Amino acid sequence: MRMNVNKIIRYSMQLAMLKQLKSKNMITEEEYEKILRAIRKDYQVISDISP
Repeated sequence: MRMNVNKIIRYSMQLAMLKQLKSKNMITEEEYEKILRAIRKDYQVISDISP
């Protein structure tokens, strides 16, 4: 499935904010993974290429 530009931007922003929360130890690894799965499901993304 192909995402439009606005969806890609929103998805990227959500990932960036999620990674900030994790890097600042504001969420646990388990919370990070759970939220990441939910974001991927919302945007119908199977996996990320980046580490």
